[in-house]
Amino acid sequence: MTKQEKRPQVQSTVKDENLIAVRREQMIQGAIKLFKEKGFHRATTREIAKAAGFSIGTLYEYIGTKEDVLYLVCDSIYHHAMERLSSYEVKAGTLEELQEMIREYFLQINNMVDELTIMYQETKSLSKEAQHYVFSKEFEMVATFERLLKRCVQLGELSMTDKQIHLAANHIVVAGQSWAFRKWALHRQHSIEEFIEMQTTLFISGVKGF
Repeated sequence: MTKQEKRPQVQSTVKDENLIAVRREQMIQGAIKLFKEKGFHRATTREIAKAAGFSIGTLYEYIGTKEDVLYLVCDSIYHHAMERLSSYEVKAGTLEELQEMIREYFLQINNMVDELTIMYQETKSLSKEAQHYVFSKEFEMVATFERLLKRCVQLGELSMTDKQIHLAANHIVVAGQSWAFRKWALHRQHSIEEFIEMQTTLFISGVKGF
């Protein structure tokens, strides 16, 4: 069980929570495009505001620093990923359902290639508090797959120790991320569907061998 990190607070002078959510989502989407083109350090807050569709004055009503925008991007990535995985986890318990959840996770990665690339390139620019929080979200993702593997063991479909389960869960997360980092090379010979099928087959045959 991993320690639950305290979520960093991003200051805002606006009190309307719904408006904050809308404006920050616009900010996140604009920042993702801008960071992909220029990188975090070369992008200015004025450019972030323009990409989001409002003035720099409005931007600073919803954040305190440029690093806040990067944190919001990272937090949004894990929020959406965990939201989908959690909805699948509720009904998953068999080996077949585990494979379906792995497929869902890989498809999410395919839909967030730009976001993940930015996050892993720029996380070092976050404060230590924000870094720890972002990393804790990845631990939660690993823990989700650990729980599913343990259910498969309980049902007698797999025979694995806790250490093997922990390593296997990390393998799933890293295997999915490898599509984001290596898509530029992999897509020349493999579609996302082929990648998912082969990775899942390799993984399942591997854990069945324990």
